[in-house]
Amino acid sequence: MANSGTLADVLSGQRYQKTVLIICIVVLFFIEIAVFVAALNSSGKKSRVIVYDKNGYKVFETDGTTLSTYEKVVFENNFGPLSNYHIKIETEKIPFPFRAWLAAAVGIPIGLVLIIAFIIKAYLALLYGGGEGENDSGARSRGALGSFLSQATKVSVFPLGLAILVLVLLMWMVPNFVGEFAKLSVKTIKEFKWFFLGVSVFLGALICWVIYLRYKLSKQAIENEKDIEKYRLEIKLLEEKKDKQLLLE
Repeated sequence: MANSGTLADVLSGQRYQKTVLIICIVVLFFIEIAVFVAALNSSGKKSRVIVYDKNGYKVFETDGTTLSTYEKVVFENNFGPLSNYHIKIETEKIPFPFRAWLAAAVGIPIGLVLIIAFIIKAYLALLYGGGEGENDSGARSRGALGSFLSQATKVSVFPLGLAILVLVLLMWMVPNFVGEFAKLSVKTIKEFKWFFLGVSVFLGALICWVIYLRYKLSKQAIENEKDIEKYRLEIKLLEEKKDKQLLLE
């Protein structure tokens, strides 16, 4: 019967270990370079050519500082002569997308590793099936490295990798969501400023009224405490007078 194979069996030889390690390092290195170059290209000074009509409405937009011959032909075929429109070049400086770069630099390699690990585990499980007892005895015979690889294959990396991916996505998506929500809130407040001003005045007046009522209640409680203490002293004085009268009699 054919011997059962696992990922630890494949990597037990020094030649395979070095080959796999070098391939992984090179692939990850190129992935990180590609991610950094993509993030770098999306930042910096970006120019756009915008074409407006006589009423000031935007009818056409393209990246760059000039319209190419093809773009001019397409524009004139759709909107008429370009001389009837106003051309404006807008330039803006886009900062380096640090959060997007960090999310991609961490998430893409981890996602690839999880996908490859899942494919390898599924392949070995379908081809060889289970053979944990034989793997344990083989790992002991291969020494410390084989034992380490055998134990490592028993630990599921999928929950940990999934948790890291979720954290990376949250780190990228939550600030964007907060920023968009803040912009939408400011826009809504500006559009309905009188409504929000009225609500703010009403809430402010309500808070002041509650504070005033609490002040009145506290003042009334202090006065009631003062009256009670006063009556207590009067009763005590009356009792002392009665005691003195009894002593004199």
